[in-house]
Amino acid sequence: MPFSLEIESPVAASRLFKAALVDWHNLGPKLAPEILLSGSIVEGESGVVGGVRQLNFSSVMPFSYVKERLDFIDHEKFECKVSAVEGGHLGTILESASAHFKFEPTSSGGCIVKVVTETKLKPGAVSGDDEAKAKESMVKLFKVAEAYLIANPDAYV
Repeated sequence: MPFSLEIESPVAASRLFKAALVDWHNLGPKLAPEILLSGSIVEGESGVVGGVRQLNFSSVMPFSYVKERLDFIDHEKFECKVSAVEGGHLGTILESASAHFKFEPTSSGGCIVKVVTETKLKPGAVSGDDEAKAKESMVKLFKVAEAYLIANPDAYV
């Protein structure tokens, strides 16, 4: 079930990084309430290594919440890595899950978001079509953040 994905955006890397990753627990429920009901920092601070946030999902998702820890962040290179520590598919079909995000600026002023996930299935578990669903959801959420930033040029500058 590990996958990699590239998403092109006309939005600057710095803005999309801040909105779609660093502050997503606050912005996401406003932009995609049909998917993300709420989010909060439950340990540490937002955007600081070791911080843990919880994202609570609606019934359209196959699980009700996930807690993710920020393992690495570089605010200047627009790059971070998060690992699931509770919820999601952990304990059911996954032993571990993490995602590495890198927002690479383009010459046109936009960016390319590169996502690489790593997962370890529990013995005997089958992921089914979860990879396709995960990719589709990730693209949708980045595009929702992108649309918000285009409509609000002063946000996350």
